Amino acid sequence: MKLREQILKEHSKPNCDKIVKWVGDDQQRFDELFHLFVNDEYRVVQRAAWPLSYCVRNFPSLIKKHFSKLLKNLKKPGIHDAVKRNTVRLLQDVNIPGKYHGEIMDTCFRYIASPDEPVAIKAFSLTILQNLSRFYPEIKNELKVIIEERWDFETAAFRSRAKKILKEIS
Repeated sequence: MKLREQILKEHSKPNCDKIVKWVGDDQQRFDELFHLFVNDEYRVVQRAAWPLSYCVRNFPSLIKKHFSKLLKNLKKPGIHDAVKRNTVRLLQDVNIPGKYHGEIMDTCFRYIASPDEPVAIKAFSLTILQNLSRFYPEIKNELKVIIEERWDFETAAFRSRAKKILKEIS
């Protein structure tokens, strides 16, 4: 498969699934997808995000060697919401190396506190913070405060996820 061409062919669930199946648990193929995700033009980056997140959900070890670049990419100014959404989606399902915990917590707290972030990014960020609160119980209070501050301004999807998290951390 010519991966870049396949990514550009169409932005659809069947195409995403085809790419995910092609990558499988092959680190070399995943590395090729990751390279496009962080280095290519806007449309390729945006479209590569979706299959990338599903590849990692299926085989979490594929992302290990790319953690530093993944987080650096998340800090690029003006990155597309699809990149943020799929990055935080995959971070929910992996064991995050300890040296990145602080950086990821900071990013996720910024996302959930922002009135401008889309709900999916906030929901995935809530889950990441919930997961990290098991290592850092001291963040539970900050998480609770932000959820309560944002409650009246957020969507039902945010409140649903937040309600479950509040129940667990209380």
